Amino acid sequence: MSKLIRQTHRWLSVAFTLTVIANFVTLGMKKQIDWVTYSPLLPLALLWLSGTYLFVLPYAARWRRAGRAGMTEVGG
Repeated sequence: MSKLIRQTHRWLSVAFTLTVIANFVTLGMKKQIDWVTYSPLLPLALLWLSGTYLFVLPYAARWRRAGRAGMTEVGG
């Protein structure tokens, strides 16, 4: 599961970069396209979610290990 989220996070960063580049290209045009302006928001939100998960993952593993160690001391 973690590997899939990590790979998805990488591809989302590519999508986000491309939408930002497209946004800058349309800024140079006379007529701006509204949907291009808002197109980076979806990849950005998904990047935030997957990045938060990846950030918390090592801490959660450490909390789980500490919880198991505490349970074996108490139960054992």
